Amino acid sequence: MARTVANFGLTCGTLPTGTHNAITDVPGVRVGHCTLRDGEINTGVTAILPHGGNLFRKKVTAASYVINGFGKTVGLTQVQELGTIETPVLLTNTLSVGTCATALIRDAIRQNPNLGRTTGTVNPVVGECNDGALNDIQALAISEEHALAALADAREGAVEQGNVGAGTGMSCFGFKGGIGSASRKIALGDEHHLGILVLSNFGRPGDLVLPDGRRPDARRQAEAERGSIIIVLATDVPLEHRQLERVARRTGAGIARLGSFWGNGSGDIAIAFSTGNPVDHDETRDLVPLVALNEARIDILFRAVAEATQEAVLNSMLSAEAFTGRAGAHRASLADWLRDQAERR
Repeated sequence: MARTVANFGLTCGTLPTGTHNAITDVPGVRVGHCTLRDGEINTGVTAILPHGGNLFRKKVTAASYVINGFGKTVGLTQVQELGTIETPVLLTNTLSVGTCATALIRDAIRQNPNLGRTTGTVNPVVGECNDGALNDIQALAISEEHALAALADAREGAVEQGNVGAGTGMSCFGFKGGIGSASRKIALGDEHHLGILVLSNFGRPGDLVLPDGRRPDARRQAEAERGSIIIVLATDVPLEHRQLERVARRTGAGIARLGSFWGNGSGDIAIAFSTGNPVDHDETRDLVPLVALNEARIDILFRAVAEATQEAVLNSMLSAEAFTGRAGAHRASLADWLRDQAERR
């Protein structure tokens, strides 16, 4: 079972969480991992599927927001231009972005044999963080088969967090980072959900601030803030592209609550989608109906995304065990630090 903020008496905000307190509380969303851990190789792939069908044929409304652009993503220019996502989202290490993009393209061709011939090409979406401190990133260990394995592993329900998938070799505020998730329930007429999944690999050692004000000591020399965080945001609230971008922008508030100032060397990027406004690739009507949130109600989403982002990052660190990787590089566990503090009281 994942170790989360609730296990340590920490609270991020006031809104209620979903059943699994994960991005998969948004109906239909699935998450899968492929983990590589073999000596100097400590890396992997994490897949987020907005739904279990053919995403090229039934796209989801989407947007992205670049908080700090020191990153190497694939597909975000078209997401911003057309406002849709048409493949699963894959997360991996920096030098494996191209491999994962090719895997997504092959998977889309498998599902859509006319792709690129009698219909359009496909826009794969891949995010990355640099796990080179704990992983031999030059080995280019990730293959297309690993990316496809993460897709095949995708499932609803509880999300495995910490040292798993793309998070295997990641660090955060000097501690071990990785995959983390959280969600919030939102009352807007009917019950809705907003979920966050993060790949956390950012933050200057010593800068982390817990919700209760404590500042954990990672026992590492302070250095420039570098790394990255990829934040994937999902909701079933019907939102248009512009509204999704506004909500995605507030992920930065969740990062700032943790003590990050979005340093020059950090790639802090949010990718957001709504399952509430599917887009039919084969639509024939000239005009199509659109349901969208009343803009006067959007503050509840702003609050939800700030709370869930803060909590997802903490969950990524608390679920991660202490880790020794490439060339003996070590990252302590935030959960171990908290337990030590409790024993000293």
